[in-house]
Amino acid sequence: MARNEGNAIAQNKKARHDYAIEETFEAGMVLQGTEIKAIRARRVQLKDSFCRVQNGEVFLHNMHISHYEQGNRYNHDPLRTRKLLLHKKEISKLIGASKETGYSIIPLKLYIKNGVAKVLIGVARGKKKYDKREDLKRKTANREIEKAFRERQKM
Repeated sequence: MARNEGNAIAQNKKARHDYAIEETFEAGMVLQGTEIKAIRARRVQLKDSFCRVQNGEVFLHNMHISHYEQGNRYNHDPLRTRKLLLHKKEISKLIGASKETGYSIIPLKLYIKNGVAKVLIGVARGKKKYDKREDLKRKTANREIEKAFRERQKM
């Protein structure tokens, strides 16, 4: 499902390398205090973050939102667990996927859409080492084909 993610703030590039993404969902986040200001200042990191379903709700763990510089004592905890806002049907799909072995729920991208912070989360299956090597070979071959095609058109 390709969505129109306007202003991409942060991406989890390692996720696409380590996982095969099966399905994606767009989720809102419950933020507090100065978190949205820090997000707009692009002081976010998704690197080691993951999602977990607890009591019929989805939570985002280990997403780092740095302190807002002008926030003083009203600043937030950078690594706090944040609740994700999804429809019930989407949550039930995520519950089913999380119970299957080998599947994880990971955030792929954080962006601002219509003034609201959104997270693109994906149901992902872990890749084996040989899968990663195959992907790298395929990317390299495609890059060389494109390069040869461009050189041929110049002539």
